[in-house]
Amino acid sequence: MNENLIEVRDLAVEFVTGDKAQRVVEGVSFDIRKGETLALVGESGSGKSVTAHSILRLLPYPQARHPSGSIRYAGQDLLKADEKTLRTIRGNRIAMVFQEPMTSLNPLHTIEKQLNEVLALHKGLTGKAATARTLELLEMVGIPEPAKRLRAYPHELSGGQRQRVMIAMALANEPELLIADEPTTALDVTVQLKILQLLKDLQSRLGMALLLISHDLNLVRRIAHRICVMQRGRIVEQASCDELFQAPQHPYTRELLGAEPSGAPADNPAGPPLLEVDDLRVWFPIKKGLLRRTVDHVKAVDGIRFSLPKGQTLGLVGESGSGKSTLGLAILRLIASRGTIRFQGQALDGLTQRAVRPLRRQMQVVFQDPYGSLSPRMSVGQIVGEGLEVHRIGNEAERERMIIDALKEVGLDPETRHRYPHEFSGGQRQRIAIARALVLKPELILLDEPTSALDRTVQRQVVELLRSLQAKYNLTYLFISHDLAVVKALSHQLMVMRHGQVVEQGPAEEIFSAPQHPYTQQLLEASFLAPATVD
Repeated sequence: MNENLIEVRDLAVEFVTGDKAQRVVEGVSFDIRKGETLALVGESGSGKSVTAHSILRLLPYPQARHPSGSIRYAGQDLLKADEKTLRTIRGNRIAMVFQEPMTSLNPLHTIEKQLNEVLALHKGLTGKAATARTLELLEMVGIPEPAKRLRAYPHELSGGQRQRVMIAMALANEPELLIADEPTTALDVTVQLKILQLLKDLQSRLGMALLLISHDLNLVRRIAHRICVMQRGRIVEQASCDELFQAPQHPYTRELLGAEPSGAPADNPAGPPLLEVDDLRVWFPIKKGLLRRTVDHVKAVDGIRFSLPKGQTLGLVGESGSGKSTLGLAILRLIASRGTIRFQGQALDGLTQRAVRPLRRQMQVVFQDPYGSLSPRMSVGQIVGEGLEVHRIGNEAERERMIIDALKEVGLDPETRHRYPHEFSGGQRQRIAIARALVLKPELILLDEPTSALDRTVQRQVVELLRSLQAKYNLTYLFISHDLAVVKALSHQLMVMRHGQVVEQGPAEEIFSAPQHPYTQQLLEASFLAPATVD
């Protein structure tokens, strides 16, 4: 008896633009057995998602085509199946959970309507029967108070809850195979762990197979039975999970396994306090009634105190909604706050925006999404040099020289200054963002999740770059992240935030080796960084 649910053989995929065809997947072969978890791992652009989407023929046809190969399910080649056959399989026998639930769910329809639509299409369930099944599904995936969530819209749910709704929709018809395309990438580490555990529990309960797509090998280690490593459209290694982690054979697999950011932060001596914050508060009013009176406040940041010495890095960690980014924006005086903020001994909290402006040269920021923070209409040279013009630094020739020097500092060819952001990779765009901050020779750089959108190997490169720049120029970083592995590699001090308050702070090495607060222990456990002494 054949135990293979899916058999992929010699799959090739190419995208056609005009008379040019680009081969993005080549000679891919693997099986998915009944009830097992197979993981496709690799960096962005390796062909993971294209391969998985080919199973359900979800690529943008006719721009995409399959010059060779087959994908067999229940004895039938899905690449040759007609649309009617595919409609009976999609969402019914084979279902999919996409990477970003906010863009996959319809923002105009309630959760109930979207789940009921799936049930009506494949099961013919409507009315009370459909609602009852929807409640059952929401309860199965762990949505709290599911009856109250039926009439909720996607924007009213957290990221983890939206992902659970997507999983519920995928499981509505009890598929034989669930394809999960980066299902935890946009989530906090603790939520990631919960989603992975949920997938494992549901797989055990329903007996379905799971195809998990991820760029994070450490994450798939907790759930996969077998792993296929993809690079540049090809599978370079295929093995059981245990074999691959214990004895990786291919150099690229070893590179991925060794890509976890590591090492100690820059060995800079702690100087005098550069940034001092005392009792900082950011409260957003909740207004109700006809007269819109303030009845309460959302305490996004509540009573924060710390001192950051020159040349050091303060790592600021916590889940989404903990107040990390709000705190950073308040320190830069980009949102209103109460409390004391002192930079280089000067109080910022009493200054007008006009008075703060000259100090902004000394306080720069690198944002999470480099593509969103770089203007697509400006060349790299214009982007990096914009701050020089704003602060009226140098003449045109001097500014050109400073732009070239900044690009060299971050490891980019100065000739690329004439190109535009869309012509660069994610890691290169982040280097451009760092060059934009660095060109002004600042004292303090706020790094707001600067590596979260990058592959692990690129993350490591950016971390090493930030570390070398700090050592060279004695820079001071305020590093905001929910990725504790990256924080550990950069930070001298650590501050853990939850619900707008600090639950633990101190030397980073001490907290990583012996966390005191249960929430810190929970974060370390979810990040594979829990010390042996933590129960």
